[in-house]
Amino acid sequence: MTIAHLLEDFAMDTPAVPIAEVNETVLEEQRLESYEKGYSEGWDDAVTAKDKESAHVSSELASSLEDLSFTFHEAQTQLLESLDPMFKVLTSAVLPDVMAASFGHHIVDQLTDMAKSHADQAINIVVSPGEGATVRALLTKNFAVPVQVREDAVLSEGQAYLKIGGVEREINSGALIESIQDSIEAFSFYITEDSKYG
Repeated sequence: MTIAHLLEDFAMDTPAVPIAEVNETVLEEQRLESYEKGYSEGWDDAVTAKDKESAHVSSELASSLEDLSFTFHEAQTQLLESLDPMFKVLTSAVLPDVMAASFGHHIVDQLTDMAKSHADQAINIVVSPGEGATVRALLTKNFAVPVQVREDAVLSEGQAYLKIGGVEREINSGALIESIQDSIEAFSFYITEDSKYG
């Protein structure tokens, strides 16, 4: 006889469960279902990662473009600010000298154009005091019709009135220079204001 009846039995009494037979078709369906679930979750993870990457790249690109735009705008403003003194010297010193030097030639060009339709009529030119002799010297060689040049104290330097028959033209170098100066000042003001308020 054994002593097993004297010792306490700690084993759990569980009825023996019969192991069910695994059908190959069911097993294949479970594998396929598991594969589809894993594939779908992997695809969703990849799409989410791609969306995050695209959002990050878009954000970086927008930031870079903003920096580039600011840098270009800043460089343009600095360039125009550095050119502003040159424009002022150009319109206040250089341009008036050039206009004065070419004033007589400009009158000849205008008269030549006007004379095309009124070739046989007398030419009348009114200039400011002191410019008559210069204009006369240029005209004697180019026109066969009578040319009358007179000076008028009402006109300012660089201003002239031309008349052939019923056609009249005014040349006003001073007004042209002022117009150029106003345009440059307006442009400079616009650029300055644009740089302040973007």
